[in-house]
Amino acid sequence: MARQRSPSGSSIIKIAVTASAGAAIEWYDFFIYGTAAALVFPKLFFPADLPPFVAQIAAFSTFAVGFLARPIGGLLFGHFGDLFGRKRALAVALLIMGAATTCVGLLPTYATAGVWAPLLLVLLRFVQGLAVGGQWGGAALLAIESAPDGKQGFYGSFVQIGVPLGVVLANVVFLLAGLLLPADHFLDWGWRVPFLLSVALVLIGLYVQFVLEEPHAPKVETGQPKAPPLVRILKEHLGDVLLAGGAFVANNVCFYVAITYAVAYGATTVGVAKETMLSAVMIGSVVMVPVLIACGAASDRYGRRGIFMLGAVLCGLWAFAMFPLIDTGSPLLITAAISVALVLISLMYGPQAALFAELFPVEVRYSGASLGYQIGSVFGGGFAPIIATALFERFKSSGSIAIYMAAMCLVSLVSTWMLARRAAR
Repeated sequence: MARQRSPSGSSIIKIAVTASAGAAIEWYDFFIYGTAAALVFPKLFFPADLPPFVAQIAAFSTFAVGFLARPIGGLLFGHFGDLFGRKRALAVALLIMGAATTCVGLLPTYATAGVWAPLLLVLLRFVQGLAVGGQWGGAALLAIESAPDGKQGFYGSFVQIGVPLGVVLANVVFLLAGLLLPADHFLDWGWRVPFLLSVALVLIGLYVQFVLEEPHAPKVETGQPKAPPLVRILKEHLGDVLLAGGAFVANNVCFYVAITYAVAYGATTVGVAKETMLSAVMIGSVVMVPVLIACGAASDRYGRRGIFMLGAVLCGLWAFAMFPLIDTGSPLLITAAISVALVLISLMYGPQAALFAELFPVEVRYSGASLGYQIGSVFGGGFAPIIATALFERFKSSGSIAIYMAAMCLVSLVSTWMLARRAAR
């Protein structure tokens, strides 16, 4: 592997903590947009005479734009990171995300700017998607390629905990803003505060750029020059990229059903208080953090693919238990349903950073790992809540959603098995 190890244990710890903090705030930025899309954007960024349902769909459509932009960000930042280094690409991604999210908090509303308000909102959401598409690969490789031998899964998992930490941060900040401010003040200016706080991500980006060490030194090639990383990954490794995306589908589908659709299902269909559902998501996310690290460490000892495939099987089975537990209306059983789902998802997500990194040569690793990750995010997380909603509307049964989740787990199981077969050749 053409890279240099970090010179000391303190260096890799500093990298792991910084990557984890950057990932947490990056995902916080990504998730607060979804919260705002549900709570305030329909009222502030679209005409007042729109029916509430139409305004809500319009607001969630701007949320989906971020998912569509993520593969493009994976391609751009992956190419840039393979050519010029992980640290520089990650720093740029963090700076762009911090700037875009802060700008959302400064946007004029529809009452002030008219049609420009939703257009600027969509543009900034697209920029957010580009940035998050490039962040994961940079943070993961910065940690993994700096890790000691035999510890790549463990240190890679510190990037993965950014997702549950981001969920918790986004919910806590919006919850506090809503509790501490009168409703009219929250709608007038209080909703902007969570977005303006993301300026912290700019500071982390600067820290990454000027303080952290680059984990590997580019290898000087001799003889005939090779094609650019983006061209090579699409020409030589497209099969692994697509299978990596397939392996990630179950993780995304099960995660977004558990933290988004399940909240809506519990609140509207079962009649559980939304605060109860959100509390269950937050508790499950907190539990998920140490489990992710444990699963990443276990993959160093027992292998990535076996743990990943076990997670796909168990998630597929748990899908049939999760909704009946929510149907009870019991806060304890609802919390157990979502927490167990997130724990089982950790079996896949914990080892994933190291698994994806090991699929590709170091010269094209940022491009390959990022693109595989983001393809899975679009076809998994981007559409999962919409598909779940449509299935329940069509069949009037949560069993149809469980079948959908189990089918996606089967896709990931088969994709991971095929990756193992290709690696054995």
